[in-house]
Formats: sequence, C-alpha cells, structure tokens
Amino acid sequence: MKINRLDAHDRFEHFTKQSFDISECCQDLINKRPFGEHPFYIFAHARTLGLDEKMKLFSGGQYKTLEEIPEKTIIWQPRLTKPQAQSNSMLFKAYPGTDVIKVIWLIPSPELWDQYTKGKMTENNTVSESIELFKTNKNKLEEKEDDDLSDEKIDAIYKELSTHARKTMGPK
Repeated sequence: MKINRLDAHDRFEHFTKQSFDISECCQDLINKRPFGEHPFYIFAHARTLGLDEKMKLFSGGQYKTLEEIPEKTIIWQPRLTKPQAQSNSMLFKAYPGTDVIKVIWLIPSPELWDQYTKGKMTENNTVSESIELFKTNKNKLEEKEDDDLSDEKIDAIYKELSTHARKTMGPK
C-alpha cells in the first residue's frame, strides 16, 4: 500500500491538535472550581446523541445539515471520587490553584486499541499502559489515589454544595 506523506502528515497534525482540546476542557473545569480548592477528578466519556438532541443542534443553527451532526459527544464531569474504568473514557486529576493535571487513564474504544501500540504513528505510552491495565488489572486503575479526600470530607463537601444550591434556588 502506498502512503501519501502529505495526507499522513495532515492526519498526524489533526491527531496532535486533539490534545489541546483536552487541556482546554480540563482547564475550563479547573477554572470553575466546582469543589473550591479541593483536588478533583475530571471524568470524560463519550455518549451517543439521541435524535432529539441532534434535532435541537440542527434547529439551533449549529449545523447546516443533519449529516454534519456528530454521532457522539464527550461529557466532561467533575467528581470527587474515582469512577469505574471503562473503555472510551479519560480520567484526570486536577489541582486547583496549580498548573498540575495528573493523567490517570486514557482508554479509547476497543476497536482503536491497536492504533496505540509501539511502532505505530499514533503510538502513545500512556494510552498503551491504560489499555493494558484495563485488560489485565482494572482494579489498579480504580483504586484510590494517595491524596484522595476521605469519605467524610467528600460527604461534607457534597452537603455544603447541596445546601448552597437550595439557598440560591429559593423556595418552590
């Protein structure tokens, strides 16, 4: 098979630019400080768009044709606890007030796993290690980090957020 160098370069450029989108999404969540100054997880996972959601995007003028609307969207969820590891997801740990973002895992869809192996253009050690742990020792990916908050502290933060939300929403 003959490979067009320019086409391969364009695909590689597109692939590498995706990481900037990831950092922007993470930084946006960190700037919002959903849990104040406490470290938190950022769980990103793909979700298939329903027909109603596609119609809303189309009628909102964001897309000119229905065919342009993506099949899936990525949900960026701030969390105080570590979720279960799953394919087609990413997990980071953010530390507000610092420029530290720890990568916990990057697990693509199973049909893409071979693309990240050694020697491929899209080779990536973090992704390869995440896939290997997911296949052989999923519990290691899901175990608590040394700097995780205690369950009592997490409960207190959630209770405080709930109380604040009730006060700002006012009586029904």
